[in-house]
Amino acid sequence: MAYKIKYSEDADVLTIILKGKGKLSHAEEVGDFIVHFDEKGQPLFLEILKASKIVPLMVEGLAKKEAIVA
Repeated sequence: MAYKIKYSEDADVLTIILKGKGKLSHAEEVGDFIVHFDEKGQPLFLEILKASKIVPLMVEGLAKKEAIVA
């Protein structure tokens, strides 16, 4: 499966588009992550807020197989 990834430097938000089609129903925010869902409850896209801080920590965590992002 291919994902489209976009970064907004102005907003410091990384968007990962999981599905190219679907009607947006609602979103759920958990900390610095927002998941947007379609009418069937399937995720359409994910937003990572404060991406310039969080994404490098995620990559570092992958290398170590563990990370704590605070």
